[in-house]
Amino acid sequence: MDRVQQREIIEFIISRREEFQNKLLSEAVEVAPKINDILQSGNIDLLKNAEKLVTYVVERKENELISFAKQEGVAWAEHSLTLTLKLEWVHAIRRTVWHYLLKYDQLNTPVVSISDYRSMIYEMEMQINDGIDKFLNSFFIRYSSYKDELISSQRKIVEHLSAPIIPISHQIAVLPLIGLIDVYRMDTIEEKILMDISNLKIRTLIMDLSGITDMDIEVIHQFQRVMSGVSLMGCEAVITGLRPELVRKMIHLDISFNEYASTKGTLQQTLADYLNANLI
Repeated sequence: MDRVQQREIIEFIISRREEFQNKLLSEAVEVAPKINDILQSGNIDLLKNAEKLVTYVVERKENELISFAKQEGVAWAEHSLTLTLKLEWVHAIRRTVWHYLLKYDQLNTPVVSISDYRSMIYEMEMQINDGIDKFLNSFFIRYSSYKDELISSQRKIVEHLSAPIIPISHQIAVLPLIGLIDVYRMDTIEEKILMDISNLKIRTLIMDLSGITDMDIEVIHQFQRVMSGVSLMGCEAVITGLRPELVRKMIHLDISFNEYASTKGTLQQTLADYLNANLI
């Protein structure tokens, strides 16, 4: 299609906007009843966006098409709209566009040879399908990446909340660790410890491990490096509540925290000792 023909097709569809939209809604059986809900919940005007998509595809505005697809991907991911609805809607747009291209063709059949006419139809089919497929591909990639970013961000928030550093005086703080500690969580703990030591001016950090039954070898080594980092920050590290299972594993691995931290039996007794020492 040349530019003149592209513009004629767009004008042909826009001049029949209401008819086009009704046809589109009839093609999208599952989406049609949810049009208003999607508009209200996500401020996404499906009918207006369908017209924009058709314009970009017919006029071969690839950059605008891909940018629009990414924008749509974020919008649908933000409002947790299902991909099945989007897929049905875009395929309905594809069928509706072809319906109106056929109507346009019937009214504007060019005087050319049969072979040229078939070639023109083939080129038009390739252009429309390729454009819509590019839209879907860019949409799904951006939808997926946005969801991954959101999950990662939420996980990081949860991990930060699961490593609460609790100041109990102007220089002493407690970090109770509970549950499974994997490499990812240890990275978060390391970042939080070093930042909070600096921000809160902590001189003594008491880490209670009574809520942890086990650590794998890599995590134990990583925890040892965290202790080294605490020491480099000029902070005294105190470990309490080491479980027998964890101590046994450390003995077998010939690993000790003694170089960077002191160890105490229970958190309660350690707190009593440090608080009394600060009161004297």
